[in-house]
Amino acid sequence: MDSALTIVAIGFGVLGLAFLWAAVAAVRRQRFFRFSLHSSMALACLSTGLLFLTIHLSLQGYQALTREDLVATIRAESTGPEEFLVTMRFPDGRQKTYSLGGDEIYVDAHILKWKSWANFIGLHTVYELDRISGRYHDIADERAKPRTVYALSGDRLIDLFTLRRRYTWLAPLVDAEYGSAAFIPARDQAMYELRISTTGLLFRSPATDPN
Repeated sequence: MDSALTIVAIGFGVLGLAFLWAAVAAVRRQRFFRFSLHSSMALACLSTGLLFLTIHLSLQGYQALTREDLVATIRAESTGPEEFLVTMRFPDGRQKTYSLGGDEIYVDAHILKWKSWANFIGLHTVYELDRISGRYHDIADERAKPRTVYALSGDRLIDLFTLRRRYTWLAPLVDAEYGSAAFIPARDQAMYELRISTTGLLFRSPATDPN
């Protein structure tokens, strides 16, 4: 996906520079109609190249989604009444531990689904985990007891999910952008697999202890 976007961005950039060079040559020869035409084409190509470069940069941190994929292996360990530690082990070997309060493990994610024509240039459904938190069974507890929530996504200069919500000009590219969430009871010493498909997040259990 990244290589296709880079090639498309570079291609439009080179084409834009070629039209820009032709526009400069036309104005030197006082051919103003050609100058206007080539300038317009240069602007269109450079703008399109910049658009694909922006998409490429904004997708850093997102993962391509083609089927039901393993997002993380999760282990819960009780540390007290309505308190537990959750260890997330990711497919790339990273591991993080969070101290949560509540009765359940709650995880949500951002999902971007592209228009079908965008698939031809390498854009496919992608996802990014957003946050993990503790969740209480009872709504009254949810309102009154301490909330624990941690970010799972990192900060970056450009985020396409945020851009799509802010700018309507991305609508022709993005078919849908939505959040997906899943939660499951935090039983002591329980192992779970957090998975994601084109329909969203889901937990599967039991998982085999990776240790």
